[in-house]
Formats: sequence, structure tokens, C-alpha cells
Amino acid sequence: MDRRSVALKKLKSGKLKVVRRHLLQRYEHQPFISCLAGFYSCRWKRYQRRRTEPGQCCCKLWECLFFPFLIGAFCLSLVFLYMWGEAKNDYINFDWYHYGNVGHWFLWSVFLLIVAAVLFTYVTLLLVLAVCLLSESQQLDLHWSHKIGTLVVLAFSIAGITVFSKLWKVRWKVVRLSFQVTAPYLHVGAIAAMVLLSWPVALHAFRMNRKVFQAIIIGPYLAILVLLFLVPLGMYSPCIRELGTLGPKPALLGHRGAPMLAPENTEMSFQKTIEHRGDGLESDVAISYDGIPFLMHDKNLKRTTNIREVFPDNITQNPAFFSWDALEKLNAGKWFLKVLWLDNNLRSYIQSTIPGFQHITGGKAPVEELLRRNIFKRNLAYSVMSSEDIRKYAQANITTNFYVISEPWLFSLAWCAGAHSVTTNTIHILKNINRPLFLMTPKEYRVMWLLTDVVAALLISLIFAFHWWREKGLACCADNSGAVLENGTYNKFRTELNDLPMVVA
Repeated sequence: MDRRSVALKKLKSGKLKVVRRHLLQRYEHQPFISCLAGFYSCRWKRYQRRRTEPGQCCCKLWECLFFPFLIGAFCLSLVFLYMWGEAKNDYINFDWYHYGNVGHWFLWSVFLLIVAAVLFTYVTLLLVLAVCLLSESQQLDLHWSHKIGTLVVLAFSIAGITVFSKLWKVRWKVVRLSFQVTAPYLHVGAIAAMVLLSWPVALHAFRMNRKVFQAIIIGPYLAILVLLFLVPLGMYSPCIRELGTLGPKPALLGHRGAPMLAPENTEMSFQKTIEHRGDGLESDVAISYDGIPFLMHDKNLKRTTNIREVFPDNITQNPAFFSWDALEKLNAGKWFLKVLWLDNNLRSYIQSTIPGFQHITGGKAPVEELLRRNIFKRNLAYSVMSSEDIRKYAQANITTNFYVISEPWLFSLAWCAGAHSVTTNTIHILKNINRPLFLMTPKEYRVMWLLTDVVAALLISLIFAFHWWREKGLACCADNSGAVLENGTYNKFRTELNDLPMVVA
């Protein structure tokens, strides 16, 4: 047998080994694609063996039109989940509002949080599956049940955001406050997401056979990336400050005692506050029908007493219309809310009767006016927190108290902003916080910001370079090198064999 016949056998053997290797690789890879397509399209037995060719659309027209709804559902559900997660400090107020309308107590706030988390997780998994399928050059074919689920998530998120924007506008103020704490970490998370997203973006961009399609894919991605790189320039947080500039820890005032540990406005609740080394107590005072002062905030006694059992015909009656003998027959319950301020029309009378009595205001006013009225303490809702405001009043020896702060992140923000005291339901938790949770120096923040941007830019550049190199058809990385038995590649292999000289033994 001559040398040419030996060479032909070696070539055939080598080619067949390449084909066998690629077929085995393809066989090993198919279960992964089958799982992706199964979860996304509910097609477990059939899947697209043929990859989408460069320049072809990734999916049918209907799928292209529906994909923005999937992205919109993800974005809006994320916004609602973040907003409602940050609202945890005011869950009691939310549940109390529904208690007043429905008549029985239920943790609607926690239930809503669970629903929002489940829906967000569901639509996030669908989006991840879609990105993975696109990365494998598979066409998208979302099952009709998932389409309905996506629309449900979208409708739920839009309804939730709309309702809270109209009925609870203060929530957006709280969200803005939360950014002063979470923005640096949200920035890192967003950059990490863009790095992961760069793989499918680069893959499909360089597979497009027209420059305009590449620009449509890469342009918006790079615009968002540059915006995220520059976002820290506009960030502000009182917790980013130089060493030694942090003020003392705010005093902790027990909100009706310690209502998370004992029934509010009871001796046990006040004892719990003292036991956890609280700095003060606060409560509301009402006057009974026969002139006896007692601790009460609500407009009726339904929430905090067993009035349904003792006086079932008077459950909506104002507490001030009960005599002290009647009130003594009731058993105190739990929940209560503090109000510190006094009717301005009564201040002059109080000053003349009790000159040494300390006055507190519940609103903003010019410093000169407060000093003229002998008011040296402000009691404000935490949603109007402003470090600049606090400093301005502190210069005139007017202290600021914020209510009701029960979450550690919000207490940390109030501490950094310079608050002198806070009213809380969780004195047993906040008392153990000896340092703001999110405190860093400007230098530390700049290092974190620049390091995140540089590492992300480097990784994204490498990913784009890799896909550009591979799509150029280099032998070591080409996606269509060798002899793969699909499309026209088999014909290429057959043509090469036909070009070889035929040798007859």
C-alpha cells in the first residue's frame, strides 16, 4: 500500500474521530439545553437542535413582541419588592390601617411581602432561562402559562405601585432615604449584573451580519453601563463621612414602653424599657369622662382592650366618654402610637401654669419663632429626615427626635444624620447597635467605587474580545471548526474527501 493510501486512511480516521468527538460533546450538551427549554417552553422531549445562525432573529415575531413585557415585569416587580421591603419599619401602621377598616388583626404587610418576593422570584427565573437560551443560540418560545404568569406579575406590580403612590405617598420619601444607605451596595450589584449580561450581549452582537444590528444591541448596553459607572458622582449619604465626625448615639425613647416585649402603656412595658437601659419613656394621655388622666392614643378601645367582651355596645365609643370606673373593668392589650406635640393654642396657658414644662413641636418652623415660643425640641416623622435641617436647629440648641424608628438600617441613618433621639418599638434591638451599620469614609467609598468600575470594565472588555475573536473563525476558538454534522458543515467535510485522489488497492 503506497503512501497516498495510508495518508487517506489517516485523514479519514482523524476526521471521523473529530466527528465522533463533536457528536459526543453535542450529546452531552443537549440535556442542559433540554432543561432550559423544558422549564421555559414546557417542551421536555423536543428541543431546537439547530442553532440560530448569525444575522437571524432570535425568535418569532410574537416572542419578540412579548419579551419586553417579561423585562418590564422583572423591573417593576423589583421596584415594588424593594419599596415594600424597605417599608418594614411601618408594617404596624399598615396593618393598623387595615384593622380599622376590616375589624380584625392580620399581618397583611408580611403576607404582601411574601407574595411580592414569590412573584419576583418567578419572573426572575423566567428571565434567567431566556438569557441562557439566547446564549445557547436557541429561539425563545415561552409557554402560554408563563405568559399569563408574566402578565399577572406585571399587573400586580403596576397596581401595587399605583395604589401606594396614591394612598401612601410617604413611601417614596422612605425609598429616597433608603438610597442614602443602600445606594453604594446597589451600585455594586448593578455593575455585577451588567458583567453577567455582557456575555449574551457580546455573543449575539458579534453574530449579527450587519453593523446596524450590532449597534442596536451594543448601543443601549454601553449607554446603561456608562451611566452606572458615573452614578456614584451624584450619590450622597450622611454615613459616608470622615473619621471622628460621627456624633453620639441617639437617645432611645421607649414608644409606649417596649410594645414588642409587653403590652403597651402598661407597667410591664415600662419596666421592660428600663430593663433594656432605655433613655426615656413616652406616651399619650387622655382624660376620662370624670376627669381622670390615663394613657391612650386610639380613638376607640377596640385594639388595645377587651371592650368587645365587657361593653359590646360601645366598641366604637371614644375613650374620653368612659368613666374611670368603666375603664378599670377593661383588660389592656398591646399596640399603641405616641404623639408628643401639643395644640399650639394651649401653649401660652401651659407656660403660665407650669413655667418649667418642656415644650415640643411636631412641625418645621423658623428657628427664631421656636425660640420665641420657648420650644427647644422637635418631634418629627422620620420620613422628613434631613441632616442639614438637624444641624441648623442644633446650632440654636434645638434637639430633634424622630419617630417611629424600629429598623437597624433606619436607626443607623438617623445616627449618621445627627439625630439626638429616636422613638422606637424595638429598644431591645437598637440598644445593642454600637456603630452605624453602613459607616465608611469618603476614601473607602472612592476605592470601592473605582475598584468596582475598573474590574467590571476589564471583565466586560475580555468577554467582548473573546466573542469577537471566536466569531472571526480562529482555529483555536472557532465555533464552527472541525466537522460538525449539522447545516452545511457536513457538506464541507464531504467535499474535502471528494477532493482527495482515489487509490485502488
